[in-house]
Amino acid sequence: MYIGLDLGTSGLKGIVIDDAQNVLAEATAPLTVQRPHDSWSEQDPASWITAAEAVMDGLAGQVDMSAVRGIGLSGHMHGATLLDSADNVLRPCILWNDTRSAREAAVLDDNPDFRRLTGNIVFPGFTAPKLAWVRNHEPEIFAKVAKVLLPKDYLRLWLIGEHVSEMSDAAGTAWLDVGKRDWSDDLLAATGLDRDAMPRLVEGSAVSGTVRAALASRWGMKHVVVAGGGGDNAASAVGVGIVKPGQAFVSLGTSGVLFAASDAYQPDATSAVHTFCHALPDTWHQMGVILAAADALNWWAGVAGESSAALTGSLGALQAPGRTLFLPYLGGERTPHNDARIRAQFLHLDHATDRAAMTRAVLEGVTHAFRDSFDALTGTGTRIDRLIGVGGGTKSHYWVQAIATSLGLPVDLPVAGDFGGAYGAARLGLMAATGAGTEVCGTPPIARTLEPVAALQDDFAAAHVRYRAAYAAVMSLA
Repeated sequence: MYIGLDLGTSGLKGIVIDDAQNVLAEATAPLTVQRPHDSWSEQDPASWITAAEAVMDGLAGQVDMSAVRGIGLSGHMHGATLLDSADNVLRPCILWNDTRSAREAAVLDDNPDFRRLTGNIVFPGFTAPKLAWVRNHEPEIFAKVAKVLLPKDYLRLWLIGEHVSEMSDAAGTAWLDVGKRDWSDDLLAATGLDRDAMPRLVEGSAVSGTVRAALASRWGMKHVVVAGGGGDNAASAVGVGIVKPGQAFVSLGTSGVLFAASDAYQPDATSAVHTFCHALPDTWHQMGVILAAADALNWWAGVAGESSAALTGSLGALQAPGRTLFLPYLGGERTPHNDARIRAQFLHLDHATDRAAMTRAVLEGVTHAFRDSFDALTGTGTRIDRLIGVGGGTKSHYWVQAIATSLGLPVDLPVAGDFGGAYGAARLGLMAATGAGTEVCGTPPIARTLEPVAALQDDFAAAHVRYRAAYAAVMSLA
């Protein structure tokens, strides 16, 4: 058996799979986020260990853990977990959605070495500007920093007693030479650090170490290896089988992600596309990130006083976009604008605009945002042949068909089941323990495929042109 642990912002999930990749057991433990100041977002790493102990205890109560051979880790990216020379935590972890380091990020991004070596804009959410912020605002803490770990890698330290990370998560720090898959001494020096402060790097499907004897004994395990694992999106991609060129997934979660696998490193930082290492050797991936996808629909549902399901379930067959436009920038946008100040807009409302028209406009606005990401990704040479749809928003077939029509690609919807980060982490644990390759990373069974509506593709293309013009028109008002 193989375990996958996925450290999310709101909870930690664990699953157990067997050799045939059937899920045998699941357990979860909640986590909370602290926001002591505006734009701050933090967690106490000790809470991750408490959650992991609860999840492992829960799994051990469901299956005989003596059959476990490998564990894989997944987790939210970019978090700055700062340790002293005795591995004591120096301050709460600064999380991915913390934007206090916007000024430091801009300073680092002005250094051309960062985009040249990482292939990415230095976003405030990345790890390097957070350390620059600590250096500027908490110098007494910065002086004690001996190791910087990403959240899931702090769990690994507890599991195996070593400082280790892997390529997909490390690529989101702004310290990794993403093409060479190694730390950059120059980028580390730009934030007052060196290689000694970084964990050892392995590939996501490789062995990073073995579970400490005391923990193995606690859960009745024998010799168990721990895989490198992956950042949350890379692990999720492994979970749904997005591991080869041409494969991609579209995630309609709170945020939106268009994720494409690639066997080449082909960055385009100016497009605000994320170009990271995948959790598998000699593989990279690109992501377009929309900050409000299902979150935009949920916001509109709250305003309209109706559930999201009720709003979308009564729309009927896909229609051509109307004149009303919605720009879904409730909290700014990443791809392709890298614009933290822009905010959402409804445009071209008139006396005939009703709730259904505004609901369609919200779905269309997010669809146009995915088209922005699609154009940015394919503009770098990344090939996308078809998509797997994941996330709660895919329950709206109207919305999925709108995306299929806008992108000109079929969207496959898996059967019910969790094929996310924990499942991908378990697959990576299987690969590390057995030496298996990507042949174990098949796609899940498909329940339904939604094809583009050919008769409406020109209408969606024209609406996207208007959407792009609308951003250009309102950006100065932000």
